[in-house]
Amino acid sequence: MTSDILKDVVIIFALSTFVNFIFTKIRIPTLVGYMLTGIVAGPFMFGIIHSPHEIELMAELGVVILMFTIGMEFSLKHLLRIRKIVFLGGFIQLSLTALVSMVLARSYNMDWKGALFIGFLTALSSTAVVLKILQDRSEVTSNYGRTVVGILIFQDIVLVPLLLFTPFLNGKTANIGNDLFALAIKTVLIIAFVYAGNKWFMPKILHWIAMTKNQELFLMSILLICLSVALLTSELGITLALGAFLAGLMISESEYSDNAFGNLIPFRDTFTSFFFVSIGMLLNLGFVYHNIVLILMTVILVIGVKLIVGGFTAFLMGHTFRGTILVGIALSQVGEFSFILAKLGISYNILTNYYYQLFLAVAIITMSVSPLLIQLGNPLATLLLKLPLPDLIVNGLFPLRQIEIPVLNNHLVLIGKDSRAINLSVMAKYNKIPYISIVFDPAIVRKRQEKGESIIYGDSVNEPILQKAYVDTAKIVVISVGDLITSMAIIDKVRTLNKHATIIVRTKHVEDIEELYKLGADQVIPEEFETAIDLFERVLTNFLFPQNEIETTIARIRDDHYGIFYEKKDDEKFNILKEIPNIEIVALKVNSKSILIGKTLAESELRKKYKITLVALKRDNLLINHPASNTRLLSGDVAYILGKPEQIAFATNLFISN
Repeated sequence: MTSDILKDVVIIFALSTFVNFIFTKIRIPTLVGYMLTGIVAGPFMFGIIHSPHEIELMAELGVVILMFTIGMEFSLKHLLRIRKIVFLGGFIQLSLTALVSMVLARSYNMDWKGALFIGFLTALSSTAVVLKILQDRSEVTSNYGRTVVGILIFQDIVLVPLLLFTPFLNGKTANIGNDLFALAIKTVLIIAFVYAGNKWFMPKILHWIAMTKNQELFLMSILLICLSVALLTSELGITLALGAFLAGLMISESEYSDNAFGNLIPFRDTFTSFFFVSIGMLLNLGFVYHNIVLILMTVILVIGVKLIVGGFTAFLMGHTFRGTILVGIALSQVGEFSFILAKLGISYNILTNYYYQLFLAVAIITMSVSPLLIQLGNPLATLLLKLPLPDLIVNGLFPLRQIEIPVLNNHLVLIGKDSRAINLSVMAKYNKIPYISIVFDPAIVRKRQEKGESIIYGDSVNEPILQKAYVDTAKIVVISVGDLITSMAIIDKVRTLNKHATIIVRTKHVEDIEELYKLGADQVIPEEFETAIDLFERVLTNFLFPQNEIETTIARIRDDHYGIFYEKKDDEKFNILKEIPNIEIVALKVNSKSILIGKTLAESELRKKYKITLVALKRDNLLINHPASNTRLLSGDVAYILGKPEQIAFATNLFISN
């Protein structure tokens, strides 16, 4: 018997590893792959799993750990910051979806209790799938992303009362008044229990354990807390999953919660995979084959209802038409917590096996197609915006005011909504550099407009938006959007409008540099590499390396790594244009202690000895272009130096000390 269980575990791990690898490559959430693994290995396909009951026990443990980590991630402070989105938006979306789904479920000949339960199952969306996609697309902090995350948080919270409420739908309640009173008493006791644990007991217990500095003891204690509280609540007639959530909630505000969460991630991911595998094993492929038309119609119905209700919720929250489409699509699948609720519904005979199989098929399909639907969200919105829609629908209930942008020349254009772009706008404003920002997030635009900043809302891939920011006359354009495809599209449009502007682009990965330079970028800053350089610079500083050596080393690292994209083939002729990305012009002030003071350019041997060229000199308010070789350098002069980064870094020391 033990051997059979071990074989099943090995089979599941082998299939899951293979599917995980494939789905990671094609950028589909791996939990879809886990469900596919269960379908393939389950009794309705190849039947290679011989101990399904034991696998279900592991899956139950996965649910317990999953709910425990959700409880630990739950933060009342964060919840209060986005309370409008969470409570108002979440309530509207969940209640309307449940109501519409219940009405439609009645047309499937379900009794009202079963229909109401189906409404709850349908209303929940997949936190795991949606967050993974939003993170991959760098859209978690976007305007629509914040709304989606807020509604998902509300759904996670509502799961707890739904778990408590489900037993009342089984039709066996003799005295509903007494049972509701008992539920109220249980709720009060649970709140008191969680509050006491969160406020007094858990912080002290975790502090005592942490002071032993024994990581193994700490991990064992965390698991003991999780399982003990889950078992205790189970004995009180509350589900294991809810008990685990409460245990996590008691730890959430502790200073040790982050460490506990980090330790549990491998356990959560491993055992959660068993949960999704077990879900796949339950799907009867024979049922799918004989009811394929019904299933596909129900899938279309569910996606349609959730898309419309989710979009309507987003519209009420003030989103533009594009935002309503993106929010609706993001919430259009059935969620993983619906599986937990559905299993409870089966155990209380609220769902028959027929409707349970229909639910499984629909849920798995909607989750599987979600990545593709979300990918199509923006193109679909762009297509629909070509229709003659009313302004109220296009701009939302709270449209942005149109600000007058004066004609600008030789200015700075900042494209992006991340903190880097926002900080650049603040710096530009402080230094009185003429600038204008383009941000594709109405919430950020509204907030920055109120502070008097030059900022407009729009998608920079569209030429009219770029023209509104006078990109055609801009001196510098900074693109900080993160996504490679979007950055490439913006560079192409900017370069079409302005052949001479300096385009500086932020990207995530070093390997993206070549593509961006080919399209016309002048400087590309790969954040992962720059972060490593920044850390290494701090390391050298702490090792007390001289500053000029640090600057030379850092410059050489940049040149060596970025320069790999500009190596000439042997049969290529030299082209100075290919060397331009490796050449910089910097302004250096001649310090009062500089050894260059009083020397002529010829005597300083800047070009001969240090391989740099002084192209201009600013003295007081006078700019001297191409200074003669007999021009003497004076204290306070600003020298404009041309050269490679490592050459400039080495020569910098000449201007600042003797």
